[in-house]
Amino acid sequence: MQPLQPMRVDWVATPPPGAYPQPQNRSQRLSYGGPPNYPVPPRWGFPLLAWRWPTAVPGTVEQADSVDGVRRLGRTAQNSLWLLGFVALWGAFSEIWRYVLVAMSRYGALSPGVVSVSDALVVSSSAVAITGCVLSLILTLLWVRRARNVAASLVGYGPSRSDRAALIGLVVPGVNLVVPGSVLAELEHAVARRPADERPRPSKLLRWWWGLWAGSGLLFVTAVLWSFRDSTQALADGVLLHALADLVLAGVAVTTALVVRRITTLLLPVDAASVRLMRVVEVKDAPEPPLRSVRASGSPR
Repeated sequence: MQPLQPMRVDWVATPPPGAYPQPQNRSQRLSYGGPPNYPVPPRWGFPLLAWRWPTAVPGTVEQADSVDGVRRLGRTAQNSLWLLGFVALWGAFSEIWRYVLVAMSRYGALSPGVVSVSDALVVSSSAVAITGCVLSLILTLLWVRRARNVAASLVGYGPSRSDRAALIGLVVPGVNLVVPGSVLAELEHAVARRPADERPRPSKLLRWWWGLWAGSGLLFVTAVLWSFRDSTQALADGVLLHALADLVLAGVAVTTALVVRRITTLLLPVDAASVRLMRVVEVKDAPEPPLRSVRASGSPR
């Protein structure tokens, strides 16, 4: 078996049966002289419609809570999370560079241009990171909802929490440090086709994500409370605290993308990346097909 290669095909149009009177003798049949020329527009052929996917036909809209829908939404969420991880690393570098400038300012005045560039890096990375956090959170929440519904329909039992209870547990401060790990552990348990009466045991990747998620939330609260201190040393320590929070945020984004990919892969019946188009090259020990000695008039080639 070899991968399917593109093949060039030359199409030849022939008149349909009955379009012209057929000669009585095959020897008198005219040779092919070019494309057909019909006296009237033919009424046969394909309809004058452009190609449309089946979902474009009214009444055949694909359900949102399907395996393909979860796969597409999961891919979008992963792209957003990878971008958020890059922006978080950018923010951590900006904060570390600011701390270096603060340390250098103890020995002399700094160039206004260098300070302006540092401020621009910090402000821009913070703005992009906030936007990325909101977008990634919305996409991931939508993916979790659809994945829970699809997993429930596949395994035959639903999660212990309803969609409303899970959403409240994911957005309420304090509670969202514990509930998200439990929700994803139940989802991972379901997509792995484990029994309903068995206690969910999160995988190593999910445990790492849970720890980074809780640590990121605690660092965020600590950074907010630390900002109320106005001493010089507290401001310098706050820069390092923000850099550490950005690094942990990057870890959360990366591990979240990996968790989304793992659960989406478990939902798929077959890994789409391992499927290749194949074509038959040779058939051995097969009987010879019967050949037609004479081709009937109007029969397909």
